[in-house]
Amino acid sequence: MPIVSMKEILEDAEKKKYAVGCYNAIDLQMTRGILEAAEEEKSPVILCHAELHFKYTPLEKISYILVNEAKAAKAPVAILLDHGNSFSAIIKAIHFGFNAVMFDGSQLSFEENVKQTKEIVKIANQLGVSVEGELGRVARPKSGGAEGTEDDSIIYDKSLYTDPDKAVEFVERTGIHALTVAFGTVHGIYLDKPKLDLERLNKIKRITKVPLVMHGGSGLNARDYSNSIANGISKINYYTNMALKAAQTVKEKLNNSPGNLFYHDLMMWSIETFKEEVRKTIKLFGSNNKA
Repeated sequence: MPIVSMKEILEDAEKKKYAVGCYNAIDLQMTRGILEAAEEEKSPVILCHAELHFKYTPLEKISYILVNEAKAAKAPVAILLDHGNSFSAIIKAIHFGFNAVMFDGSQLSFEENVKQTKEIVKIANQLGVSVEGELGRVARPKSGGAEGTEDDSIIYDKSLYTDPDKAVEFVERTGIHALTVAFGTVHGIYLDKPKLDLERLNKIKRITKVPLVMHGGSGLNARDYSNSIANGISKINYYTNMALKAAQTVKEKLNNSPGNLFYHDLMMWSIETFKEEVRKTIKLFGSNNKA
């Protein structure tokens, strides 16, 4: 199946009020597990690779895996560069076949974020590439296990949440196709019970009229997901729980398996764990049978 536009995938999710999972894949095993789950559940899916994961798998190497596997999949797949912080990484990703990019300008001033995001949209539009922007900042505490360097107290800082009125201006001035919003989720393992500002999320959705994206999706409960989707979320980024559960599964099986074990045993355990975790979230997000 040809790779599908992320813009089209999210427009359908927005119209039918479900969310599409965006799953970080840093190797072939993760990619296989994600796509097998999507095929079995008849769900659209977004494969992504984050710039901060280049140290594990360089973009030049992972791009061939993601693009080739996506083209061979029997489910609608878009391929996104996640949390692209540099212009060079975004241009490389497009060159290597990614049909969507997220520019993370959350550390910039509002005006600089608008300026750089707008320039990326201008280029991407000429190439049929969807663009996701971010306004506000989804926290990345250092104890959360998601490459975070910020003090753990950042999870309580509501000044980082997306300002609804600024969001309207940001969407209008940049022309982005999707907007990442901060409303109480965090990257990595949750250090405290999440308190989602659903009223803020609902207002942003009502006045921006663009698909909204949740980052820091791991660790929420079923009600958190359903409430977030009902209030405007159309895309949910998901990585931490997959990576954590695969490692836990391999550790448990290694500790409880007598006799010789081989690398391919670990590989198959990982694929199956990724698949089951993605299957579970596809059903939670409501994207099953939407392909």
